[in-house]
Amino acid sequence: MTRIRELDALRGFAVGGIMLVNTWQHTHKEPRVPLDWTIETLFQSRFYPIFSMLFGISFLLFLRGNSRWALLSRLFWLFCIGKVQHTFYEGEVLTDYAFYGVLVLLPASFMPGGLPVLLLGVIVTIWGLMVGGGVLLIPGLFLLGMALWRLRPPRELLLPGFAVTALATVLLTAARQATGDGTVYNMAAITGAAAYSLGLLLVLRPRLSAVLEPLGKMALTNYVTGTAVIVLAVPLLDADPTRWSVPALAAVTLVVQALFSRWWLGRFRYGPLEWTWRCLTYFRLVPNRLESSRDDHRPLPDPGVP
Repeated sequence: MTRIRELDALRGFAVGGIMLVNTWQHTHKEPRVPLDWTIETLFQSRFYPIFSMLFGISFLLFLRGNSRWALLSRLFWLFCIGKVQHTFYEGEVLTDYAFYGVLVLLPASFMPGGLPVLLLGVIVTIWGLMVGGGVLLIPGLFLLGMALWRLRPPRELLLPGFAVTALATVLLTAARQATGDGTVYNMAAITGAAAYSLGLLLVLRPRLSAVLEPLGKMALTNYVTGTAVIVLAVPLLDADPTRWSVPALAAVTLVVQALFSRWWLGRFRYGPLEWTWRCLTYFRLVPNRLESSRDDHRPLPDPGVP
């Protein structure tokens, strides 16, 4: 069965946004410069919600051909990979994804239909907003992604959905600038993530998809290696008061990752960490090398992670 290419492209888009935001978060913010306002207002907290919803979708995709025991094994090893990453990057979210996957998504997978899951997702997301946001938004977003995949809203809703979420983001961002309210900020982040996702799906074309898909197919590899680059580049970032080293480092890293991902996936079915993760899940070596350049056998996306 072939991969779902739009999900790969959307995941690749989120990889790029997370690389930019994570790089900026590791800089000193004094004195403030206009670039700080731009990243904080337009990009910060907009991309993890995309990944969280994609994780909920990919959770169901993985269950198509695997048992829940295999899924538990997969989440356990994701947690272990996160713990390894935590040794050099304290801001990792892989452990949170694994924890909430077991706590929320696994029980929700027994719920019938999409509407009950959607209702539960809305309730849990509102709860996450009320108690402070951050990682507490993850379980609700997981459920919303699962519900959307089950409900399969028609493509005709993309444009009005984008218009509504974009307008809501503008209004909420303005309200946050005026009040400084953290809850309003988190609401703007969620609607902003929705607007970015719907907008990308509206403009996605083969050439753009060809750039984003490899990044998304190797999201775990690119996320972990991207954080390693950030840690190594902290002295460079701290030495630049203009902060322009942030988008420069993010852009260079993403170009290299996109080229490497494209090269690698021309020879292998899974990225390096994706393949390791899959082997650990099944406790066996999983075939990875493509049989030929025309081998179109691709797995469904693994549970997508940042």
